[in-house]
Amino acid sequence: MSKLKELWITLKSKFITYHKLHVSYNAYFGDEDDREFIVRKFLTKKEKHLKFITSDGKTVEIQGVEGLNYRIEEL
Repeated sequence: MSKLKELWITLKSKFITYHKLHVSYNAYFGDEDDREFIVRKFLTKKEKHLKFITSDGKTVEIQGVEGLNYRIEEL
């Protein structure tokens, strides 16, 4: 049964696109307040609100009153 599960995970990973998300809480990228995530799926992408599922399967929600500065790269 584990061989079948490994085959399913390998096959599924060929069709899932991951993204790298860089979030800065101020206007400058490269500060110590920046965070980086590997995202499997975005649930909400708005100017002041991001909600997504990471590659580990955790749900993360980020909000900013003045807006968020973020970059999204496709891996």
